[in-house]
Amino acid sequence: MTLNPVTEQFATMLRAQLPDSTFRPVAPHYLEEPRGVFSGVPGLVLAPASAREVSVILKGANQARVGVVPYGGGTGLVGGQILPDGPAPIILSLERMTAIRATYPVENVMIAEAGAVLHDVHSAAESVDRLFPLWLASEGSARIGGNLATNAGGVNVIRYGTARDLCLGLEVVLPNGEIWNGLRRLRKDNTGYDLRNLFIGSEGTLGVITAAALRLFPRPAQQSAALIVVRDPAAALQLLEIVGKRVAEGLSAFELISGTGLQFLAETMPHIRQPFEEPPKWMVLIDLGLPATQDPAELLTDIFADALEHGLSTDGIVAQTEAQRQEFWTLRESIPAANKRIGAISSQDISLPISSVPDFIARATDALKQMGDVRINNFGHLGDGNLHFNVFPAKGRSKADYPDGPSRARRIIHDLVYEFEGSFSAEHGVGRAKIDDLERYGDPTKLAAMRLIKTALDPNGIMNPGAVIRD
Repeated sequence: MTLNPVTEQFATMLRAQLPDSTFRPVAPHYLEEPRGVFSGVPGLVLAPASAREVSVILKGANQARVGVVPYGGGTGLVGGQILPDGPAPIILSLERMTAIRATYPVENVMIAEAGAVLHDVHSAAESVDRLFPLWLASEGSARIGGNLATNAGGVNVIRYGTARDLCLGLEVVLPNGEIWNGLRRLRKDNTGYDLRNLFIGSEGTLGVITAAALRLFPRPAQQSAALIVVRDPAAALQLLEIVGKRVAEGLSAFELISGTGLQFLAETMPHIRQPFEEPPKWMVLIDLGLPATQDPAELLTDIFADALEHGLSTDGIVAQTEAQRQEFWTLRESIPAANKRIGAISSQDISLPISSVPDFIARATDALKQMGDVRINNFGHLGDGNLHFNVFPAKGRSKADYPDGPSRARRIIHDLVYEFEGSFSAEHGVGRAKIDDLERYGDPTKLAAMRLIKTALDPNGIMNPGAVIRD
């Protein structure tokens, strides 16, 4: 589908219908993304303040066949928020649509506009003694509309699910400018096709999410965490089973951390306190949230004793205070920053059937030896099967020493993920960076159905052109 660039005439048409405050200068951040892989084409930056204004913009863009790139917090890691080539688009920023429209504590529901920053959603939930359990390292800048558009995951998926599971209803502006008011607060609504789940995870290719009805939860009365050294990933999996039997839904997170990650922290961020004198080869971070009648620290101590008894662990630390628990999480959440400072050859966000994780790690590590001397920092959310499998240069070398390294590592890892019936994108989405992977590994029938849906809802192809589905 051929699109047209924004023109002065087109901008003048919109200026006649929208307040001056909608129009923004093309600041550099609208054209950049965190990994520096893509640079955006400058276009017309618009920051509407309501769904009605979004409707005006999309209706005009659809009639003029001008591309629209929705922009949330800009934290996406697969280039979904950046148009790297093609006619100059509208860059549609949700930065002014930040209101928490309503909270319903009795119902455990909040209505938030798409531009609300995740941290502010957390604060609004806390103000009514509730919890919104989507936790990401980028919570200070990520916006809830983008979280839903990419079906963000995070560390609490094992207990609460992904962004999809945390949403009851949506307000969405379709490509033709029509507004779907699907902000229902219902747990049960069996009235035909589930449009909510169609737009969640669509990465702005089918419409623009402008508001959401979000699920809230009671805040755990007591929380604690432990770092437990494990023999290997297989032992970590056995420990996960023990924890699940002991605490059931009280398990909030179960994170696998490799010794390489701890070494990277020591190299690049020495101010981060290391939990053990010598970095273990593997350890897990376990986080519990329990009612007032149970002591999570005591329960974690018992779990650690079980791990020792079964030969799964040799060492561990149970947080005795909330400050110490936060220290454990600071360690875990600093690993991606340390990775960035080291400089990866290849960074992959994958998911696997949980029971397959240990075998996959062993086989992938062995397969990557064909690349020569490399370091692997493999960590992630073992509780839901999501690994961040990253390949780095040997110490003293750089990415430039591995000219075909990114493509080779990616192919090795993703071919093996496919063999294990996993996914090459666990929580980052497809964006523009992984379209080739979707075409290579995706089910042909699913891809054909996706194209039919795209054509039906967006026949002129204006919505986030080139993302998820190739033009």
